[in-house]
Parts: sequence; C-alpha cells; structure tokens
Amino acid sequence: MQTISKASSAISFFRCSKKLGTQTCVAPCVRQLNLRKGLVCRVMKMVSSPLRTLRGAGKSIRVSKFCSVSSISSLQIELVPCLEDNYAYILHDEDTGTVGVVDPSEAEPVIDFLNRSGRNLTYILNTHHHYDHTGGNLELKDRYGAKVIGSAVDKDRIPGIDIALKDGDKWMFAGHEVHVMDTPGHTKGHISLYFPGSRAIFTGDTLFSLSCGKLFEGTPKQMLASLQKITSLPDDTSIYCGHEYTLSNSKFALSMEPNNEVLQSYAAHVAELRSKKLPTIPTTLKMEKACNPFLRSSNTDIRRALGISESADEAEALGIIREAKDNFKA
Repeated sequence: MQTISKASSAISFFRCSKKLGTQTCVAPCVRQLNLRKGLVCRVMKMVSSPLRTLRGAGKSIRVSKFCSVSSISSLQIELVPCLEDNYAYILHDEDTGTVGVVDPSEAEPVIDFLNRSGRNLTYILNTHHHYDHTGGNLELKDRYGAKVIGSAVDKDRIPGIDIALKDGDKWMFAGHEVHVMDTPGHTKGHISLYFPGSRAIFTGDTLFSLSCGKLFEGTPKQMLASLQKITSLPDDTSIYCGHEYTLSNSKFALSMEPNNEVLQSYAAHVAELRSKKLPTIPTTLKMEKACNPFLRSSNTDIRRALGISESADEAEALGIIREAKDNFKA
C-alpha cells in the first residue's frame, strides 16, 4: 500500500489497538480492534506492506498494517458489513466469552460471522429503531436467545426489546461499563453507547465521519446538543458509526473548507482506503473535531461558504449546513 501524500499532518489523529503486548496491528478501521483501557496508539507512519485478507460477515476485508501498540484489556470490536453500506459491530469479551452485536441490520452476515468464529450471541444492542439498524433483531433473538437492548424512549419501535435504557443509565457488558447517552435529532429515541474503559462509542446515525445524520424526527437544536454530548468525550475516543459514508462526506467537507490541511490529508487517506474497498471506520473524535463541518459550525470559512451570519447561533448554523449537505451534488 502506498504512502498517502500529506499524511504527516494528519497521522496523529489515527488510533488503533490490538492484543496483549506490543504487536503490529491493522488499520484503525477494521477487525478485532482490541481496545485497552487508557492505552492508545497513534500511527507513527504509513508504510508499504502486503495486504492481508480478513474474513468477516461473509465478505473479505483487506487491511494493511499500520502501527504497533501496547494493550491490556479484553474487549474486542469486530466490524461486520451489512446491506450496501451499513456496519454492524460484534463485541467480544475475551475473558468471559460474552458476545454482543450493535445494530444488526440483517441477520445472515452476523450468523455467518458467529458460525465461523464458533461464538454464541448474548446481546443485541440498538442505537435507534430504523430497520437498517434493527432488521436482524428478531431472527438473531430467536436463534440465539439473545437479549435486545434499546432506548426506553423507543421501546415501542425496537423489535424484540427486552431491556429499555434511558439517558444516564450505566449498563454492564461482561464487566465493561456502558454509558447510555440520549442523542436525538436523527430520530427522537436515538441513543449512543459509550464504553469509557475502551474509549469507544457507537453513534449509530447521529455522528458519522465528516457528517451527522439527517434530521428525520428532530431539530438542529437537538442535533447540536447531541453532538456536543459526544464531543465532550476524550479526544482519543473511537467513533463507530452506522454507515460507510466517509468518502462522499469528505467531498462536501472539502467544499466547505478547501484549505483545511488536516481535512485534505484525511480525505486523501479515506480515498485510498475506499479505492481498496477498505473500511474508514472507526474514526477518532480528535479527527472529527478537526475536519467534520457539523462539529465546526462556528468556523468562519464554513460560515462564509454558506453565507451564514456571524450573529447566527450554532444551532441555526448547523441547520443550514445540514440543508446544504442534503442538497449537495458531488
């Protein structure tokens, strides 16, 4: 894999992790990302290296070796491609063998993955009720006896829900504390699931890399408050979102801030990954703060590009940015 031009100004934003000890790990967007409490790594260089093929969800995911890390925890996060551009995420606690899946839009890829890895399924976690995040719930629940976890606000819209959680709740996944955060805007009952010990958050369709979700059931003010909750987390938090939208999002972001050098580097990195059909997720909160126009609604260049008044508050600005994104033609 060739080194990406201008990468040096952005590489400090990339983070990944792997197993016990100091080892070579995969790109910060794929496969068994063993996240270790309080210990992170950043990309020291982008090197040319052979691509390995990793099996997941009935598809082959090709990844490159990016960095070396030290790590000490037991939580694995494994990406499972679903539908055309959705991601489900397998959670696996190595110490107990407990397995969960976040946002299974369809059952078959998850079942295929579990069959090959010889695992059972204990929990199904949903960020919101949309079918492309819950479509696999009932089949997986019936097959494995898994418990479905979702928002108390949306308990009537989450198929098969067993455990209804509300904002501020702390739920335990095999010894890993999970903080429940109401993040409405895309839907009224959307939640994000934050694993503080692993510096990882599952944001569903609230926060994407370089974008945010469409405002189907909420307002710009609600979405702004939701994004502010997420951006209050540590900068090294890994963002696991519901879709592979980063390449198209990067084109809109560049149209807003063409002179943002970190964004230029990240966009080049994203284009390289997608040209090889590699995932761009997870991203990091630090990267998103530097590049995502929806987290930068006070930025002068973005406001100038869209004719947003200096006196406009951030919610009004975010609404204008969202409308511009909705109408953007790459």
